[in-house]
Amino acid sequence: QPGDEALLILQSGGGTVTGYGLAAAQLLRFKAKDIKLTICVEQVAASGGYMMCCTADRIVASPFAVLGSIGVISEIPNAYERLKQEGIEFQTITAGKYKRTITPTKKVTKEDVLKSTEDINSILRLFKEFVHSQRPQLDIENVATGETWFGEDALAKGLCDELGTADDVLLEFVDKGYDVYEVEYKPTPEGVGGLLAGLPGSSSGVGGNTRKSNSSNVGGWRGVLRSVIRGVVSDVKEEVMAELSSTVGGMNAVEKRYMAKDPSDSSNRIQVRD
Repeated sequence: QPGDEALLILQSGGGTVTGYGLAAAQLLRFKAKDIKLTICVEQVAASGGYMMCCTADRIVASPFAVLGSIGVISEIPNAYERLKQEGIEFQTITAGKYKRTITPTKKVTKEDVLKSTEDINSILRLFKEFVHSQRPQLDIENVATGETWFGEDALAKGLCDELGTADDVLLEFVDKGYDVYEVEYKPTPEGVGGLLAGLPGSSSGVGGNTRKSNSSNVGGWRGVLRSVIRGVVSDVKEEVMAELSSTVGGMNAVEKRYMAKDPSDSSNRIQVRD
């Protein structure tokens, strides 16, 4: 309700521009309903993760959390020369001058690189404008360099409002006398899980007692088992096809071509250990 406050514990190194753009838009719905949003960054909110993070009214980061990486990356392996050596020619028929620029299977031209660079810069411009609209106090040109900063430095740059942990914020809420509730989303099971949810005997009929013979029960179970087996086979097939298509077809998907993402997981890349 208006006047309430939501606390989100965020950890993300980013991902697709479309996916994180949608996630940030969903968080903006809190502001639209006059609900204050506090986001706690325990470890990392980089690139697309920071796109989400900047929508908060209050950003609290732990002392060694990593924030920033406001930038866009596009990387696609190219096997054109190798395919050419093997005598394999990959034909792609397109309509529209820039329908396909850089792909894993076509020869990359200077024009392709220029167009892809232009596209990335356009996305970065939109990214910067969005972050600045949410945190106008930021010197956006100074922080939108693709760099990341740890807690103290991130605070100095204006990427967060204070240092602390989610536990600190929760205790603060309790001290203020807030009624604190935890909200968790549990989606409906899909695939085999959804089939098992409707097994015979899992629910009773309404409006009277109805008994079935043992033979009909056995037949019912056989039908369910057949459905489960078909479901398992279907799920395995989908996983295999997804794995195969991700190496080539997935690279051409628009939502995967340009990433608001840290090149590697910042929390794993920099370590303090012997």
